[in-house]
Amino acid sequence: MYLAEEAAKVSNFQGFDIFMILFTLLLVWAVARSITAKEKNLFAIGFGTVSLLVFLFVDAIMILNWMGRLGGA
Repeated sequence: MYLAEEAAKVSNFQGFDIFMILFTLLLVWAVARSITAKEKNLFAIGFGTVSLLVFLFVDAIMILNWMGRLGGA
């Protein structure tokens, strides 16, 4: 029983994590495309940059959770 409980605790990966990473990559592409556009939309660049920073922060926390570096339950 103890070994089964330890095996269940090994993986902190969730199925939703891959979607977070894919959406972050989509935001990187969108911000880069907005910055390099001939006609720049400052609102789109700012909104995309803020969104990208939020998602990068969440991805960092997610990866720390995978490695077990977050001191939680």
